[in-house]
Amino acid sequence: MLKQYKDAIEKSNIISKTDVNGIITFVNEEFCNISGYTKSELIGQNHNIVRHPDVSKEKFSLLWDTIKNKNIYKSTVKNRAKDGSTFYVNTTIIPILDENENIEEYVAIRYDVTKEVLLREELLKKEAEYEELNRSLEKRVQEQTRELKELNQTLEERVRDEIVKNEEKQRVMFWQSRHASLGQMLANIAHQWRQPLTELSLAMFNIKKAAQNDRVEDVTKFYDESKGIIKNMSQTIDDFTNFFSPDKERHYFNISESIQEAIGLLESIVNDEMITIKRSFEDIEVLGITNELTQVMINLINNSKDAFIHNSILLREITITTKREKGFALIEVGDNAGGISKENIEKIFEPYFTTKHKSRGTGLGLFMSKMICEQGLGGTLDVKSKKNTTTFSIKIPLDEHEK
Repeated sequence: MLKQYKDAIEKSNIISKTDVNGIITFVNEEFCNISGYTKSELIGQNHNIVRHPDVSKEKFSLLWDTIKNKNIYKSTVKNRAKDGSTFYVNTTIIPILDENENIEEYVAIRYDVTKEVLLREELLKKEAEYEELNRSLEKRVQEQTRELKELNQTLEERVRDEIVKNEEKQRVMFWQSRHASLGQMLANIAHQWRQPLTELSLAMFNIKKAAQNDRVEDVTKFYDESKGIIKNMSQTIDDFTNFFSPDKERHYFNISESIQEAIGLLESIVNDEMITIKRSFEDIEVLGITNELTQVMINLINNSKDAFIHNSILLREITITTKREKGFALIEVGDNAGGISKENIEKIFEPYFTTKHKSRGTGLGLFMSKMICEQGLGGTLDVKSKKNTTTFSIKIPLDEHEK
């Protein structure tokens, strides 16, 4: 029976014996398998043949001090195989004493923990990268928040300049509307971040579970997924910051790209409210400020969204088309949100007029949109409503090469 115990230990563990000077006198097959050496290459060699150069002299001295004092040494040891690869073993070294209590030899019993150590190291590396990503994201948010405040201050300065130019009333209303839009955009950021934050939390939980179950591939998969979520969250901040850029230089821009930007900024809310946006675009360039047309489109889409909710419309569709028409770029935005009553349709472009609850509107969105179309783009903004549908039409004059 003693032989059976001996065989069981040798087959399930990595075993070696050395004399009092550390010269190997015995190794089992498991030791040969993990080290890559044959028995003939090991017997008679100093046991430091598998010692890894990364192991400090202090740790090696502690080992010998312990066993020479007839104590058992236990530790996780980093070794190097014959082919130069690294393996880790949980090691127990036991001094064997003769009948006079003198050390006769040392027996080392080990088991392979390479996979667990490498997984732990990988997890620590990922955690460090996570911390760096979190610090980077926090810094990014702080920087973008500062930029938004600066942009807000820039808007206020622009308002004051316009008041000096004898346009006090309209510019004050523009200032109020712009600030309302800024608040709306910040709310959109919060809205767009809710789902990614939930996904990020789930990914981190999955990383933890994968690590606990030694699934290295899953750890990497969920880690890459988390980096993608964080990158998208950072991109969301960039998108909204670019939208509020104070650049007022007029240039040629593609109206379809400006419209697509507006749809992209509202994508999360549009999807949550189950609104279908049908598009039919021609490539048309106009002279103006792309951010201002984007602002107009955001106002129109938001108005449709609010009307869908207010009128309890189940099948919600917005149709946006662009085309050339008699020297103009024509943009039409239509919805099936219930239409506008005759008594209201003549007032909707007046400042402070709104049919919404005061918590949902200021009455400046359509007024500002009309002002942008007329003064910023040199065009017009009109509306028609019939049979529960509403269509806003924007006309922007084209240069000769675009007609």
